[in-house]
This record gives sequence, structure tokens and C-alpha cells, in this order.
Amino acid sequence: MSSGAETEDVMLARHKKEAKDLVGRTTGMKKQANKNTRKNVLKQIKEMEDKLKQRHEQELKELHGVSAGIKVDDGAKDEVDDEDDDEELTPEKLLSQLGLGNNESESKATEIPEIENNSEEGGRSQKKKRNRRKEKLAQREAEMKRIQEEAREEQDQKPDLRSIELKNIKDLCDIQHVVQYDITPDGHCLFASIADQLKIRQDTDVGVKQLRKSAADYIKEHPDDFIPFLFDEETMSLKNIDEYVNKLENTAMWGGDLEILALSKVYDSPISVMMSGRAALRMNEEGSNPELKLVYYQHAFGLGEHYNSLHDA
Repeated sequence: MSSGAETEDVMLARHKKEAKDLVGRTTGMKKQANKNTRKNVLKQIKEMEDKLKQRHEQELKELHGVSAGIKVDDGAKDEVDDEDDDEELTPEKLLSQLGLGNNESESKATEIPEIENNSEEGGRSQKKKRNRRKEKLAQREAEMKRIQEEAREEQDQKPDLRSIELKNIKDLCDIQHVVQYDITPDGHCLFASIADQLKIRQDTDVGVKQLRKSAADYIKEHPDDFIPFLFDEETMSLKNIDEYVNKLENTAMWGGDLEILALSKVYDSPISVMMSGRAALRMNEEGSNPELKLVYYQHAFGLGEHYNSLHDA
């Protein structure tokens, strides 16, 4: 909800930005959806759009209710004053004037009967004044739609990073004679990928939970090797290593380079990570056990970064 100090112009500008941001986000979600997830993605997008639209309507309703001296929450009756009719606007009148999703007959059904002003200074009817407000709200709605359309066009013109990444990785896999093995994107993907590699390349059975504990223990036992990598750019300070390893071991915190390095040392194995547009990351190349092969995605998955396991073709 908007604060009491937010003016109508400021609120409308914020609404435009939020609508444009939502278009960019939902366009990305559509591009990342596949035939199995498209139905759920479209349903989620519809819910997001409806929620934003309802919030914007409610904020406008409350703003006009407050500016007209009306208590929005207690359903106070409309008070029509001939002198400042343009200033007073009940929530019911505003919602009927928004006309968002209503047909013409519904809009007419919600109109308040015309109240004539018999004074010479105000010869125009209340109905005409309400129609002017309705036209203004219709113009705002048209402007919002125009902004949304521009945002869609802008998003469509951007390169499809997901498709580019998937193609590059497929080409690399063909060259190296490996195939991608899908791992569930649940926050544990790095550890599940390494567990799969240990199984197929070293015949070692180990679970995600044990791999998290092994990585945490190694980091705690060799703090000097890892503390320089625990710099927090947001706070411009080093993270607390005890807090870090506790989250690593006991939560679904995503793993990354530190955990790859730690596990490459624990299992004395080189670990390589294939990436699109960059040279492969290689950890502990001097390890004596068979190499573990992973692939990293930055754009291909809607939840963010992801790791899969690589099997020999």
C-alpha cells in the first residue's frame, strides 16, 4: 500500500514502473517454460497480473477515499456536495468508474443517478462530471496498456539467453562426447550432481546430506584456504565462517565454487565444470581419483543458477 504522503502522480508513476517490471519478468518466465511446465507458468503469470491489478485498484481506491475525507474501511455513505463534487469520490464510485474488466451494461448499472445542479454557476449535471473522471481513468488504463506493450516489445528484442546457453552447452557436450544428466533444481543440485558423479565414476555411494557435512567440515578444518573467498560485497566485510558452514550443512543453501573445491579435496578428485561462453572451471587437477564432470547453467532455469551431472555418451 502507498504511504499517506504519496500523491496521485507519484502513485501512478510507481504503478507504471511496477507494470513494466512485471511484463519483463513474465516474458522471461514464458521463454523459460517448456511444454511440461507451460500450463503452470501461464497460470502463475495470470495470478501475478491479477494480483498487481487488484493492488493498484485498491491503492487508487484508498487514495481517493482519503483525499475526499471518506473512511474506506467502514463503508461510509457518499456525501455529495454541490461546491466540491469533483473532490469527493467514494470507493464505490471509483470502482464503477475504473471499468476494468466490466462491460458497458455493468458500468451503467453501477452509475449513481444524475443529480442536477440548479445553481447558475454549476449548470452541468453530476453525471457529466463523473463521465469526465471516467474518461480520465480510461486514459490512464490505455497508458498502462501502452507501457506494457512497449515492455513486451522491448523484452522480445532482447537476446534469448536461455536458448543461446542451451545450444552452446549442447555443442560442447557433442565435442567432448558427454550428455547432460538432469538433476532436480531444489537448492541441492550441486551436491546431487557430485553424488551422481561419484557413483558412476568412482562407484562411491554418498548422499547429499553427507556431502554437505563433508564440505562444511573441510572448510572449518582449513579456514585459511577459504576465508579470503567469504567476502560479502554487500556489507564490505568477511562473512563469519562458523555461520557459513552451519548454513551449508543444515539448510538448502546453494553450493558453489567453495564447495566444489572442498569436495575435490575430500575425495582427492579433479572436478571440472562446463559453462557456456567460458572456459571450464577446474578444481584440484592434481587429484589422483577419476575426474568428476559437471555442467553449470546461468540462464536456463527459472529459479536461477543450476548444476547437472555429465555422463559419457
